[in-house]
Amino acid sequence: MNTGKLLFVPSGGLANRMRAMASAWQLAANTGVKVETIWFCDWALNAPFHSIFEPIDNVAMVAREAKAWELLTLDRPRKRNFRIPLLYQRLRFAQRIDEWQVTPLKNQRFNFNEWARGKNSYMSCYQDFGNVPNSVYKHLFHPVGPVLDEIQSYREHFSAHTIGMHIRRTDNKESIERSPLSLFVDAARREIDQHNDTCIFLATDDETTKTALKAEFGDRIITSPKPAARNSIAGIRGGVAELWMLASTTTIYGSAGSSYSVMAAKIGDNKLEVLSK
Repeated sequence: MNTGKLLFVPSGGLANRMRAMASAWQLAANTGVKVETIWFCDWALNAPFHSIFEPIDNVAMVAREAKAWELLTLDRPRKRNFRIPLLYQRLRFAQRIDEWQVTPLKNQRFNFNEWARGKNSYMSCYQDFGNVPNSVYKHLFHPVGPVLDEIQSYREHFSAHTIGMHIRRTDNKESIERSPLSLFVDAARREIDQHNDTCIFLATDDETTKTALKAEFGDRIITSPKPAARNSIAGIRGGVAELWMLASTTTIYGSAGSSYSVMAAKIGDNKLEVLSK
């Protein structure tokens, strides 16, 4: 019996790719469709999959790095590649879904499982689709050794009551406008009033924010001593470590318009409160 095959290309940043891959894995588990995930490095996430996560190779899904020539055949068709891959994909696959089509299809309550079953399909995606239990994320994604070492270095400073804060700045206009620093300061003060041993794990892309919160809360702040830099493998590994640490806290206080803290809550299956005015 032909259960179908799906060639799947996750796109976007770290959290976007993770939720897209988890959805593809759940589709495979639901339908028996064999999913092959191809990981392309690009400006949004310039690190090979194997440099941040252990291999995924199971009955439901395999994940591998893209080969150089696949930039012209299996990458997402778009202006920067003159949509050249679309020609190949129309010949190879019986049906396709591009990343920009996913949201409209979700709004129509499209059945992705039925679409994929029994066909040879292609799909690119940067978001979740279908119902994915939080447990899938820990099952699927296992950080590599250097990331685990960084995680352990943070964990040594945790108290019995450590909260997480993800304060997004730099290029996220919505987070800057709707989630000002004052909301996080107020939340931290409330936690300290209720739990005297409160520590705060801070994940942020802004050094000024680190300085301000250290001045306010002193040794309660646990954060990376290095400036946030997501344009190198080391920097991206740091982002993965911070994601797993947020997932280890009792409560995550997140920024509006960011999928990063949402992903942390899925990994840790813990409470998330997005601070927004």
